[in-house]
Formats: sequence, structure tokens, C-alpha cells
Amino acid sequence: MRIPRSKDFWAGILFLGFGVLAPVPSWGTMLNDVRGHLFDAPHMVVFPALAVMTAVLSFNLLGDAWRDWLDPRTRSQMAAQEFCR
Repeated sequence: MRIPRSKDFWAGILFLGFGVLAPVPSWGTMLNDVRGHLFDAPHMVVFPALAVMTAVLSFNLLGDAWRDWLDPRTRSQMAAQEFCR
């Protein structure tokens, strides 16, 4: 559950201009660089934002699935629900 939060945190920090310098690519600096071109070239903003959203969503879903699979209490609850059907 910490990976998506850290991904959002670092994208936000880099968007604000803190962190790595310009030659190093990152989604936050990409979003910051094209902020002025939102209406001229919206594709330059949309694709890095979609990449951040997809990465955070996939890490959240993966973390939830691993938690459900590895937690013995959740596994026993899922088996009980399956048995009742």
C-alpha cells in the first residue's frame, strides 16, 4: 500500500519542481514542463497523467490481491463464503 502513495508523492514533488533535475526523465517533470501547453497540445499532458494513474491503480490492485491472497484470515473468510454458495 505504500508504493502507490510514494508514486503519487514523488510525481507531486517533481511536478512542483523539487527533486531530480531536467535531464533525468520523470512523469512529474514531464507534467510540469508541458503545463503551459495544456490547450495547445493536450496529448502532451494526457499521456504522462494517464501513465501515473495507470501505475498507481495497478499497484493498488496488485497490493489488494496480494493482501487477500497472503492474509490467512481473509483466505479463510473467502473459503467460508465460497462454501456457503
